[in-house]
Amino acid sequence: MTSKIVTSIIRIIFLGVLFIFLFYPDRFHITFEYPGAPQSDNWHLRVTKSFFWLLLVIEILRIFYYGVVKSKAKGILANIVTIATPLIITLIFLEIIFMYIPQSHEGVLSKASQIWWEKYWNPVNQLGYHDKEVEKTQAGKKQVLVIGDSFAAGHGLKSVTERFSDQLEDKLGKSQYTVYNLGVSGADTRDEAKRLEEFPVKPDVIVLQYFPNDVEKVGREKGLSLSGAAPYGDLKGPMATLVKRFYLPNFIYWQLPHTGFSTFEKFVQTAYTDTTILNAHLRDLSEMVAYKDSTGAKMYAVFIPFLFQLDKSAGYTKPVEDYLRAHGVTVVTLNDGIAKIPEKDRVVGKNDGHGSAVLNGLIADRLFEAMKKN
Repeated sequence: MTSKIVTSIIRIIFLGVLFIFLFYPDRFHITFEYPGAPQSDNWHLRVTKSFFWLLLVIEILRIFYYGVVKSKAKGILANIVTIATPLIITLIFLEIIFMYIPQSHEGVLSKASQIWWEKYWNPVNQLGYHDKEVEKTQAGKKQVLVIGDSFAAGHGLKSVTERFSDQLEDKLGKSQYTVYNLGVSGADTRDEAKRLEEFPVKPDVIVLQYFPNDVEKVGREKGLSLSGAAPYGDLKGPMATLVKRFYLPNFIYWQLPHTGFSTFEKFVQTAYTDTTILNAHLRDLSEMVAYKDSTGAKMYAVFIPFLFQLDKSAGYTKPVEDYLRAHGVTVVTLNDGIAKIPEKDRVVGKNDGHGSAVLNGLIADRLFEAMKKN
């Protein structure tokens, strides 16, 4: 029996080498090449880690069987091992289970959100957009370009059919209109104007999806800082490593609140009331308006507010709305409709404040109504 325990210990030592290779590759300058690396584990790497944990379970059970059960060991040490073994195995199996549980999260910060991204963020076309492939020649069909950030791209939605752009295309009729989605997570107005100009299809209609944080990058450029802890900033030492690298503790960590919304709200409020920042932001918007004018496209702007602070959002972004209206852009309002949607139904989930399918349906309806009038 002793020899069997020794061989299991030797195998565990070899598994320890594999553990370092799989879980701490960066410490030894080991890299895995696949889309999303090194921020996330792809499906193959997660399966490999699962087999590692299963092999470890086998060796733990083997040691427990020969060291305690078969030898009929007694005493404090035997009691501790008897209690610890099922606890460790339970935690290992929970770790394996949570390696395959997706949960959308703002910014793809959590490991569960990385699983979600790999599972649901498709299709992705050759231009890198979360959308269908571009067809440059479509005789007789009007071209609609939807530009925006993660709200337009459909972050948190399990299917592109739930997005307002795809729902709008259905309402307009695919035989007469093609709607392309140019939404990119984290995009700002300056980036959006550039992507519109570079897109290979010239639009008949432009739809700008606007969110109050669109002013953020300009605000930072002008010296406005956003205070608050960085992701995982409240963790130190071994706890930080545990939470960052393993799925079960990471999932638990992200179910708890970590950053206050009030900090970002103050940033946005300051940005829209600071004339230097606001004027710089409007100059970026002017590039988009100029592109609209150069193509002769009709332009609509849909303003998505902070979904739990509707009135405040409207106050912050009013100067932008006024600017766009003054330059021939039809502003589509949502706040009255959003107010009728229960708060929990406005967003895709507990840890993700992006718009739900219900909210996207409202946006599609309002855009369709506005386009019918024109």
